[in-house]
Amino acid sequence: QVQLVESGGGLVQPGGSLRVSCVASGNIFKINAMGWYRQAPGKQRELVAAITSGMATNYADSVKGRFTISTDTTKNTVYLQMNNLKPEDTAVYYCNEDLIYYDGGGLHYSKDCWGQGTQVTVSS
Repeated sequence: QVQLVESGGGLVQPGGSLRVSCVASGNIFKINAMGWYRQAPGKQRELVAAITSGMATNYADSVKGRFTISTDTTKNTVYLQMNNLKPEDTAVYYCNEDLIYYDGGGLHYSKDCWGQGTQVTVSS
């Protein structure tokens, strides 16, 4: 009922910048919060940044001051601007949304909507 599609990943040198985007589509009634997670090889998926419908934000300590999360609610899109990238930022970045969607059975709550991921590689 809801699809999340990430884009914008790629290869960048240390100190460089990238912006990844995530567009949500489908039978969305309300988005409560959006977040970016990442998973590096051999490591657990971790929260990078999150933003609520009230525009409150939360960042992992490792990215504070370097990454900025923002949204365009008219487009159901969440962005992650990543500056001063480091090799340790290399990971697959996933979009996650906490939302209410609808179908023929009415309204449903889900916090388990994930995109397919986009690879970010920071290397010289």
